Amino acid sequence: MKNDIILAGVGGQGILSIAAAIGLAAVKNNLHIKQSEVHGMSQRGGDVQSHLRISDKPIASDLIPKGKTDLILSVEPMEGLRYLPFLSKDGWLVTNITPFNNIPDYPGLDDILKQIKLLPNHIAIDADAIAKQAGSSRSSNIVMLGAASPFIDIPFERLEDGIRQLFGKKGEELVNTNLKALKAGRDFTEKNR
Repeated sequence: MKNDIILAGVGGQGILSIAAAIGLAAVKNNLHIKQSEVHGMSQRGGDVQSHLRISDKPIASDLIPKGKTDLILSVEPMEGLRYLPFLSKDGWLVTNITPFNNIPDYPGLDDILKQIKLLPNHIAIDADAIAKQAGSSRSSNIVMLGAASPFIDIPFERLEDGIRQLFGKKGEELVNTNLKALKAGRDFTEKNR
């Protein structure tokens, strides 16, 4: 078993929380994991990306070669397109469709969605709207994790355990909101893939 995942977004969108939840789930499932992170001016809306490698065997490098990524999980649509050279021919792009307009010449959303729809394997989800329905607009990153979960080779229950562990110290209400967000994202992908 091997899963190479790129997490992409901009500062403040919860990329590192997604990575932590997956990491906790992987460790609980007795899997090896390596992670690297790049934060480019993330405090000012700059890009944040993480390479996450999960395997049942030891992993030599924390970086994923171009063309080898099984999954790009993007919480911002243009950031998802940025990492397409890393995607394998059978890989999946799972992206939020809500743009974060952090540059003056940000392309139109229709143009971005047209590019995404050209990919054979993609899920484009309005994670912000689903997070609001689940009880907290701040949980859109966890909606995204749920939407990507069918392509992560870890049982869904382990991802739920990762959420419980990650948010447990912040109270039961927050845990339950995030579990609801996780399930809502998963349900979206199961209905739309």
